Amino acid sequence: MTNAPIDLQFSGLTRCLIDKGLLTESDAQTYSSEAQKNKIPLIRYLVTNKLVDSKALAYQASVEFGVPFFDLDAIDHRRLPIHLVGEKFIRKSHVLPLFSRGKTLFVALSDPSNFHALDDIKFRSSLTPEAILVEEDKLSKAIEVALEAADTSMTDMLDEDLDNLDITGGEEDTTKADVSSDIDDAPIVRYVNKILLDSIKQGVSDIHMEPYEKVFRIRYRSDGILRQVATPPASIAGRLVSRIKVMSKMDIAERRVPQDGRIKMTLSKNRAIDFRVNTCPTLFGEKVVMRILDPTSAQLGIEKLGFEPEQQRIFLEAINKPYGLVLVTGPTGSGKTVTLYTGLNILNTIERNISTAEDPVEITVEGINQVNMNPKAGLTFATALRAFLRQDPDIIMVGEIRDLETAEIAVKAAQTGHLVLSTLHTNDAPQTLNRLLQMGIPAFNIVSAVNLIMAQRLGRRLCEHCKIPSDLPDKVLLSAGFKQEELRELKLFTPVGCEHCTNGYKGRVGVYQVLTLTDKMRTLILNGGNTDQLAECALAEGFNDLRRSGLNKVRMGITSLEEIDRITKE
Repeated sequence: MTNAPIDLQFSGLTRCLIDKGLLTESDAQTYSSEAQKNKIPLIRYLVTNKLVDSKALAYQASVEFGVPFFDLDAIDHRRLPIHLVGEKFIRKSHVLPLFSRGKTLFVALSDPSNFHALDDIKFRSSLTPEAILVEEDKLSKAIEVALEAADTSMTDMLDEDLDNLDITGGEEDTTKADVSSDIDDAPIVRYVNKILLDSIKQGVSDIHMEPYEKVFRIRYRSDGILRQVATPPASIAGRLVSRIKVMSKMDIAERRVPQDGRIKMTLSKNRAIDFRVNTCPTLFGEKVVMRILDPTSAQLGIEKLGFEPEQQRIFLEAINKPYGLVLVTGPTGSGKTVTLYTGLNILNTIERNISTAEDPVEITVEGINQVNMNPKAGLTFATALRAFLRQDPDIIMVGEIRDLETAEIAVKAAQTGHLVLSTLHTNDAPQTLNRLLQMGIPAFNIVSAVNLIMAQRLGRRLCEHCKIPSDLPDKVLLSAGFKQEELRELKLFTPVGCEHCTNGYKGRVGVYQVLTLTDKMRTLILNGGNTDQLAECALAEGFNDLRRSGLNKVRMGITSLEEIDRITKE
């Protein structure tokens, strides 16, 4: 008995079609030549010319390659994650992303042997692609419908204009060295631009680029949590950092001291994103951190910030007073600037003269006179404040009260008919009062000038698509801070994780302590009361502290107890 000769001319799906009798070898040879002439895959040529039944072909390929079969008629074309791979890539590779779950991206394709496309998808999206087999004719139609339905303006830039984005640096050009040609190499330019664009699309607040001895790590901060997104070769770390320094108008020859810069990326006629860039020398190179400054973040509307109804009423009442001092306190990244600008947007009318002094200006708003601090040139908060007071102001916003001189001018302005808004770095509202006393502001000036003190944190919102009820013992709930009478109707939720979110959370919500000075508190301040006494008095007067406000968010199903523990632990 002799074995039949094996024809090695065809492989993959073509070989399978011949073996199953859907094609003859001579027809396969002819159709392959025609497909090559037309520069399209054989499968597309066969289906387009109705030489093979599309459904039979897809079913046979599914069985042969062990890839699940799916009917594309069941999808909603408007909800496909087109942005993860880009329009140009979808057209070129003839694939369609269907949905993501965790770190897996499910991709529709008609040829299961299209391994190159799957490898490219893994690089582009940082997700693991999972092939789903579909009918060729339906895939072609679905791609056209999905791309037409999607808003691909940013995706177009990612694929087609990645080399030619409208990117400008800061105001001052401090570059003192010739830029070496390798910094402007197309791969480096495209890689940096892709990192910036991906961060914008994913709603990232900060980008961290960190060099180590053997690796170079890139991380995004999303919803307050850092996550690793890429580890490019350590050998190109210097070129990536130099490219960013060139874009932000820094001195690329200076690597021994920290530098600050700014990048402006124009996405469309109506939208531009600023990146505040800082470099810092570390043991194995310069670390770069970029803060993404999106003007649209201050246009949320006060209802979306996370105020409880009574807190919102107190805040609006305070900012609508003709004079006084409104202070917002909290750590870096707690949303203080967005809160202040939400208030300024409400106050921004043609009848009011509003001036701000910031370091740096993070959100630009038409109708508000904004001043960037420049200590090297002698422009400090105190200097700017003095200038504002000579320019007939109604409302003044100071980015941060850092020293006695700035604090004194702000208090005097609040006492002489101006509304002053500012920030301080303290843990809660009562500590802010003591901080002003420690700076050297007399107690009688504090009680006469301060209208409102507000401490805040940002907590992650639970994903509405996947959160599930959580059953915790009463003992745990009571120790967390809930009251006995709340336990009967208390319903808590916990994160799970799905394709719509990151680890069970999507977006953030403010947690606030809103405090106005009552007569009892003024008396306590004048009598030299400490922070603990002020906090006890605030609770007695009915003002929730940060912990109680956070527990209210848990009780409402907005966030989880674990998240409130994370942001309000003492």
